Amino acid sequence: MTFYTFCLLLFAFTWNTSAYGPNQRAQKKGDIILGGLFPIHFGVAEKHQDMKSRPESGECIRYNFRGFRWLQAMIFAIEEINNSPALLPNVTLGYSIFDTCNTVSKALEATLSFVAQNKIDSLNLDEFCNCSEHIPSTIAVVGATGSGISTAVANLLSLFHIPQVSYASSSRLLSKKNDYKSFLRTIPNDDHQATAMADIVEYFRWNWVGTIAADDNYGRPGIEKFREETEERNICIDFSELITQYLPEDKIQQVAEVIQNSTAKVIVVFSSGPDLEPLIKQIVIHNITGRIWLASEAWASSSLIAMPEFFHVMGGTIGFALKAGQIPGFRGFLQKVHPKKSVNNGFIKEFWEETFNCYLPDGNKNYPGSASFHKGRDEGTGNGTAAFRLPCTGEENITSVETPYMDYTHLRISYNVYLAVYSIAHALQEIYTCTPGKGPFTNGSCADIKKVEAWQVLNHLLHLKFTNNMGEQVVFDRFGDVTGNYSIINWHLSPEDGSIVFEEVGHYNVNAKNGERLFINEDKILWNGFSREVPFSNCSRDCLPGTRKGIIEGQPTCCFECVECTDGEISDETDPSNCEKCSEDSWSNENHTVCIPKQIEFLSWTEPFGIALTLFAVLGIFLTSFVLGVFTRFRNTPIVKATNRELSYLLLFSLLCCFSSSLFFIGEPQDWNCRLRQPAFGISFVLCISCILVKTNRVLLVFEAKIPTSLHRKWWGLNLQFLLVFLCTFVQIVICVIWLYTAPPSSFRNHELEDEIIFITCNEGSLMALGFLIGYTCLLAAICFFFAFKSRKLPENFNEAKFITFSMLIFFIVWISFIPAYASTYGKFVSAVEVIAILAASFGLLACIFFNKVYIILFKPSRNTIEEVRCSTAAHAFKVAARATLRRSNVSRKRSNSLGGSTGSTPSSSISSKSNHENPFAQPTPIEQQQPPHGCKQKVSFGGGTVTLSLSFEEHQKNAVANRNAKHRNSLEAQNSDDSLMRHKALLPLQSSEPLGTEPNFQAPSNQDTNAQEPVLGETKEGRQNLEEEQPPLSATYLQSFVGSDSVIENTIHS
Repeated sequence: MTFYTFCLLLFAFTWNTSAYGPNQRAQKKGDIILGGLFPIHFGVAEKHQDMKSRPESGECIRYNFRGFRWLQAMIFAIEEINNSPALLPNVTLGYSIFDTCNTVSKALEATLSFVAQNKIDSLNLDEFCNCSEHIPSTIAVVGATGSGISTAVANLLSLFHIPQVSYASSSRLLSKKNDYKSFLRTIPNDDHQATAMADIVEYFRWNWVGTIAADDNYGRPGIEKFREETEERNICIDFSELITQYLPEDKIQQVAEVIQNSTAKVIVVFSSGPDLEPLIKQIVIHNITGRIWLASEAWASSSLIAMPEFFHVMGGTIGFALKAGQIPGFRGFLQKVHPKKSVNNGFIKEFWEETFNCYLPDGNKNYPGSASFHKGRDEGTGNGTAAFRLPCTGEENITSVETPYMDYTHLRISYNVYLAVYSIAHALQEIYTCTPGKGPFTNGSCADIKKVEAWQVLNHLLHLKFTNNMGEQVVFDRFGDVTGNYSIINWHLSPEDGSIVFEEVGHYNVNAKNGERLFINEDKILWNGFSREVPFSNCSRDCLPGTRKGIIEGQPTCCFECVECTDGEISDETDPSNCEKCSEDSWSNENHTVCIPKQIEFLSWTEPFGIALTLFAVLGIFLTSFVLGVFTRFRNTPIVKATNRELSYLLLFSLLCCFSSSLFFIGEPQDWNCRLRQPAFGISFVLCISCILVKTNRVLLVFEAKIPTSLHRKWWGLNLQFLLVFLCTFVQIVICVIWLYTAPPSSFRNHELEDEIIFITCNEGSLMALGFLIGYTCLLAAICFFFAFKSRKLPENFNEAKFITFSMLIFFIVWISFIPAYASTYGKFVSAVEVIAILAASFGLLACIFFNKVYIILFKPSRNTIEEVRCSTAAHAFKVAARATLRRSNVSRKRSNSLGGSTGSTPSSSISSKSNHENPFAQPTPIEQQQPPHGCKQKVSFGGGTVTLSLSFEEHQKNAVANRNAKHRNSLEAQNSDDSLMRHKALLPLQSSEPLGTEPNFQAPSNQDTNAQEPVLGETKEGRQNLEEEQPPLSATYLQSFVGSDSVIENTIHS
């Protein structure tokens, strides 16, 4: 009883679905039935259901010519397969196609008919009930169009494992095999389309867009994927709205106002044509122009939107379209449609009436389609009203009317329908050709093509692989999707008839690498229908090169302010997020757009400062060489001999090295000259100062010695002098060697001192070593200064004590000033400061020590004689002896005053005395009278008086007389050293006005004036202090060793 009851219920449902009549479906019998779902209408008329009577099914309105063409593509493919001898021979495919009216309810009504017949076959009720005219079950369904409709259909078909192959549903949700096990499609997944939209926005450098999506399973997932892509590309969304074709008018108006008030000029729309149409009409009313619409494939070529009356707001739309295919013979098939010829297609009657704006008489008064048709006219949804339509003659020419039905130039959805039918046919072909034992089912079994079930077809579809008529491989992946490419179209207005033309301006290859998928020919694009300039759709103006985007608090990241790159950073493109830091060797230019090499700076040979220092160094080398040449040329003259000729040569050589060492500090520092310049400078100066030190110390020791002995002569020898110089210099050499071994200097590129300049300097390696080098040099200079100051009163012909002292002062001033200058400067000026110090010290030594001698040698040759040298030496000896004699006289006078009470002469008194001994050489010989002796006069000042000392030096042939005279004077000096200054024949009146107890100050200038005043050395009456220390006089023999062997004749000195 239960089986009979269930059988009756199913037949009742089957009768109910059959109540649509043959005119409400396209149906043809066959061995295997394929179901079809197509949107022949755009929607269903709203009808208030008060539930007082039995609810009626909604009426479909607004005929869809494209939907009817898609239906025709399915019928054409089935007819082509049935006529093919290679594909499913001896098997006839039938079809059962329904109109979904673009609504879920109508689609489910049609799906129930597929499921019901399939369920009847699965129950095998033939033995319980007499079912005549058995209708084969539907083993696969082609459709539906919208993703929302396909989702509802897939939920139902999956329960019975009936394969569903959609031709236009691209929602990403349908790839979830856990929910939609039997769903497959011949259109790419929307994930690729959303990514392609984001790529286009990024390509045109837009970052401020609005989004609109249909409130269904197509629009919401698509726009969600687009939002995910924009976040990765730093693209901001100003507004996001959801729409449907049934949205109230006030809500649609609010969406239009949002678009009008937004600053975003690019609007991305994921919707179907019917859902978007109400909004576009409202936008036309508000006259919202200047927007760029980015269309998904569902409405990019929709005849509802691509209308000339909407072009002023929709012109220039950029849309995605599926790749067009080729269907040979399809054009002729479309043109052959006629109400009388297509008896299996119940939708042709309405199509004919809508195409030619006429009506076909129908004897069936209860024809639902006719009622719907006329009601549509009354509501104004058709091309006219019933009162104005003429009857159709049946002779109308389908090619004379332009409708979307005949737009077969770009077959996209139609080709997907064609491909869906062929995929099912190839799955059936695999079943048909299956070899038992090699089949996909248990134990390698195969399905029976005569009794094939839907789940068996689904198994073959999931593993299907075939080649289509265009030679392309068709494979369903594990999600039931196929890969495909998109064409990018731009809406143009045809100048011929004013219709909308979809111009292909690029393509998107989903199989290519990232960055190579999108291709756009910008020359073909017309923005807003007429402009070639890319519109601006950014929250903020682009930041120019040299600036970067700065975040504004409380604003999206796309809204920013332009901040100039900091120094050392650049941006070479517009609208950068960050500035790039220049490399270590480069710096940003003034505009911060490019990194330019940093300026390399060092003390160059070619810059004015380097040239000046080089010229001074060369001048010093030239002058030193000149002095050396003069000394070499006049090496046998008294002045050269008196200045220790050999040490002078070494001193001049060291000065040459000092001047030359300064040149190592000029030019680009490299490792070799960095290691050479400081040791060269240090060793040169130590050698120079060592020579001066040894020379000064030797003369000082000679003049302070009481009696010269052989030991003195040994230690004052030339070899010992050079040994001392070598030892002093060797210490500096050791310092330099240790320095170069432990921390050798090297070339160093300093990037830290100034941003735009690289200073190439020498890294000294060890500042302590440099301090030891300079410190040791200054130590020797200090010792030299001490000895020079101590010997300042010696004969200037021997040591030039005043000039050496002054040169050491200059040396100290230079190097003391060098320390703070060296520490406070940087870059090339460090080398410049050291070069200046070297040159200043070298010039000071050269000028002070040698220039006066060169002047005498070249311009005062009369002073470069042995007489001048001896005269100066004798004057010095006279001063020393006079100082000693005066001290002893003071002591004796003080003692006598204390014993006898006598007083000395007044300062104005004069004392005259004569020698008690006759001088045998008082009268000159006739030879001497004929040849007057050479001599000089020296003014010797000591105390408060001045004595002019006249000395005469005879020729070499009178040496014997001079020797006897010298011996005689020596004997007198030994006998009466306490009573007279020297035992000369001349009378020496002395006058002194110096206070008692004060040591007289002696001066011995070389002066040849014979008319000088004759002061008298006197004594004051005041008591004199007893001097404990007395200076011993120099012996005549000792003086003779420096003055020479010529005779010394003291002439009369006028008082």
